[in-house]
Amino acid sequence: MPAKVGAVKITNISSSGIFNIGDVYSMSPQSSAKTYAGGGSFNTGNGIRINLAHSNTKVMDVDKLDQNVTTVEGR
Repeated sequence: MPAKVGAVKITNISSSGIFNIGDVYSMSPQSSAKTYAGGGSFNTGNGIRINLAHSNTKVMDVDKLDQNVTTVEGR
């Protein structure tokens, strides 16, 4: 069912984002990312103390492709 939309200001849309005004059947943004993190990573909070001495993150990724994302234009 059609709707009336007032003024719209778009400041930013990320590379994997979708913006649509009006009727739509299906929307599916797609993205992929690979993150390497060693010991003590992703800690949040106040007053965290971490002593890892000698910490190494060794990555061996022989296939190079993990999440193959393809898009079909015109759908």
